[in-house]
Amino acid sequence: MEDWSAFGRIDADGTVFVKTADGERPVGSWQAGTPEEGLAHFVRRYEDLVTEVNLVEARLGSGAADAAHSLATIKRLHASLPEAHVVGDIDGLSARLEKLTTVATEKADAARAARDVARTEALAAKTALVVEAEGLAADSTSWKASGDRFKAILDEWKAIRGVDRKADGELWKRFASARDTFTRRRGAHFATLDASRKQAQGAKDELVAEAETLSTSTEWNATANRLKELMTEWKAAPRASKEVEQKLWDRFRAAQDTFFSHRSEVFAARDAESRGAIERRQELLALAEGLDVDADPKAAQAAMRDIQAKWHDSGRVSRDAAAGLDRRLHAVDEKIRQAMDVAWRRPEPSASPLLLQMRDQVAEAEDKLSRAKAAGDAKRIREAESALAGKKQFLALAEGQK
Repeated sequence: MEDWSAFGRIDADGTVFVKTADGERPVGSWQAGTPEEGLAHFVRRYEDLVTEVNLVEARLGSGAADAAHSLATIKRLHASLPEAHVVGDIDGLSARLEKLTTVATEKADAARAARDVARTEALAAKTALVVEAEGLAADSTSWKASGDRFKAILDEWKAIRGVDRKADGELWKRFASARDTFTRRRGAHFATLDASRKQAQGAKDELVAEAETLSTSTEWNATANRLKELMTEWKAAPRASKEVEQKLWDRFRAAQDTFFSHRSEVFAARDAESRGAIERRQELLALAEGLDVDADPKAAQAAMRDIQAKWHDSGRVSRDAAAGLDRRLHAVDEKIRQAMDVAWRRPEPSASPLLLQMRDQVAEAEDKLSRAKAAGDAKRIREAESALAGKKQFLALAEGQK
């Protein structure tokens, strides 16, 4: 470790000076102890600056940070040096920041160029989709295939990012117009086809067949909506002969009754399951709210993790019922987190404020990982583990500078 105190001195009246290539300048006053203690105090401030520069340099080198953001941080640090109340190698740190400025500028320019290329490619891709859609709308008679292709084009459209809002809006108007044109042509075609049918029985046979197929479906919302649509279509269709009409109606109505009766039974079972799950969660909540967080935060945290795991396995609960229970459980979890933060934030008198902040971030990341594991959410677990590893890495790097 460098002896940064060699770059400073304290005169007889307690004024602290830092030595630079341009000469000495005062950076503060020390009256609370020996000159050595005073220099050590201002050296620690300088080491905090060095730690921040090290972190920016590491993140910039690893590609983890946005280059433009890093450049702004570097400029801010560099601009602060002439007035910084620290004792250390100001000139050396300034030279490092100048080099980092060059590196960050190059990376920011490269990122900007990459975004421009991506934007151009995205615009070309959406333009190609619009041209294809306009071609289908103009002369395609493959109704099923073209309809499926319009859906696929829409999915591809949603996946393309980076086009500026004005250009995207103009292309979308063209695509929407092409889709509407195709929809109108297809509708006119089938309207003409339906008009050519001499009997209504065929149309209602289809409605009955679909209703009977849907009668065993467990896609409750979609099927219920579709059955309502089928009823609307039934009422709009021409009537068949009286005898055939009644037989078709009896089959159609029976299919609907079968579906809605089954749905009622399933919903009743769900309600019973939900009531049981609510009771189990209320019991767990009573345990959580009974934890003595102030006496032993760590033990409370361990108990809370077990409660959260059981909470996840307690069964299905309706969204409205779950909201209030989840808020109360979160309040306990937040109380534990704050207690753990207080325990965590008991630093040595000489501890760096930056290191304290980074340790808090590690604790928060560990807490998020615990909640993700308790929820059994694989995606959140992966994201939490990745975030925790990164924060621990930078904390280790920062502590290595002390």
